[in-house]
Amino acid sequence: MSDNGVEAFVQAAEHALRGEGDNVLSDQDIERVLSAAVRVYAQRAEETSEYPPPVSKDLVSATEVVTVASEMIRVVDVNLFDLSMWFRRPR
Repeated sequence: MSDNGVEAFVQAAEHALRGEGDNVLSDQDIERVLSAAVRVYAQRAEETSEYPPPVSKDLVSATEVVTVASEMIRVVDVNLFDLSMWFRRPR
């Protein structure tokens, strides 16, 4: 996997989280990575009807997940009623 840039991104992210060096990840970089990851995850889930954990609970906190999820929901203009309908849909 490291050949396709995943490892490079993870290392850059971990350096940024530790405050090492310049902020190598711009807001646009993070937006592009998250957008691509969401699209790939959703496509694979639709094609396979499998929903593996999209994140590791050992690597992210509930606060971090809710922060990102809340902003993603705001960006695509989904209201809580619509979200509850999606959340209850069968897999």
